[in-house]
Amino acid sequence: MSKHVLLVEPRYYTRYPPLGLLKLSSYHKKIGDTTELVRGTTTHVSREPNIIYVTSLFTWAWKPVWEAVRFYSILFPKADLWLGGLYASLMPEHATLSGVNPKRIFKGIFTEAEDLCPDYSLVPDWNKKVSASIIFSSRGCIRSCTFCAVPRIEGKMKAEKSSIRHLIWPGHKRVILFDNNFLASSKWESVLKEIEELDLRVDFNQGLDARLISDRVAKKISRVKIDRFVRLSYDYIGMGSYVRKAINLLKSNGIDGRNILVYALYNFTDSPQDLFTRIKNTLSWGAVSYPMRYQPTNTLSKNTYVAPKWDEIRLNAVQRARRVIGSGGAFPPYEGMLKVKVEKCHTFDEAFNEFMKPLEVIQ
Repeated sequence: MSKHVLLVEPRYYTRYPPLGLLKLSSYHKKIGDTTELVRGTTTHVSREPNIIYVTSLFTWAWKPVWEAVRFYSILFPKADLWLGGLYASLMPEHATLSGVNPKRIFKGIFTEAEDLCPDYSLVPDWNKKVSASIIFSSRGCIRSCTFCAVPRIEGKMKAEKSSIRHLIWPGHKRVILFDNNFLASSKWESVLKEIEELDLRVDFNQGLDARLISDRVAKKISRVKIDRFVRLSYDYIGMGSYVRKAINLLKSNGIDGRNILVYALYNFTDSPQDLFTRIKNTLSWGAVSYPMRYQPTNTLSKNTYVAPKWDEIRLNAVQRARRVIGSGGAFPPYEGMLKVKVEKCHTFDEAFNEFMKPLEVIQ
């Protein structure tokens, strides 16, 4: 007998549809079940479900997850309720406190649905407004960065696909690559060639590894339609030579520096001066700098962690500067920015002085 499956996305903020749930929908429809997707807590469900899947996102967004688990456990006590996703994978012990059966916490990736096209029919607004297919052409990473959750959830490189045609929803004009290290896949070139042949715009959402960008790679990237930015990361000072080389190669192959965005991780093992040096370097190399605050992979409250070399005033100064003089949270290599913040300033405190107000004044 077919079953009815209720897919639940808790009411937390996210720009993207719940990819895991959409893949589960495709999987269940393939075996003859029916599915429906809801957000948050609601009694407006078409029929009583046999199975409920609740997904989760970042660990600090655990409260809406608990709310959803408890609500649907009471509303449909006979249903088989499962909890999965990022929070469930990283903090399963904490997730059990929501009341979900520990045996029903799914950690990692549901491999049976991994190669199925997500069921975008459940998110018509996404299809109309964004028209993009979210794709993992590979899983895992060759790096083992201690600040990253990927090694714990996905491990080393695997599930490398040479074709992604079957993962693109009919009518979508863009692809958003969620690969954690796209260029580390042995199949990256065939995927890019396919994207070019299909005349799709591409968003390298998780960023490209600057250490893997050669002139050949840069030429291949320049052949596809980039959706606004080529994203790189500059996580620590030692990566500087690789990032600079990658920026220069991309620019020499026709990609404008203002379309190259470089993430700068901070509030980890770095210091404020370290961050400022990386921002300054990136701007002087003609690319956009995007400071990205480190969050522990097991934090239950966002933006509360303060690293040993940082303090709340300087952390807040970065956030305020991103809002006031930044563009979309980033610092572009505008002439004014270069003259005022790069050429004239030599320290973090000089560059961010106007934003370093005491916390009681800010509050």
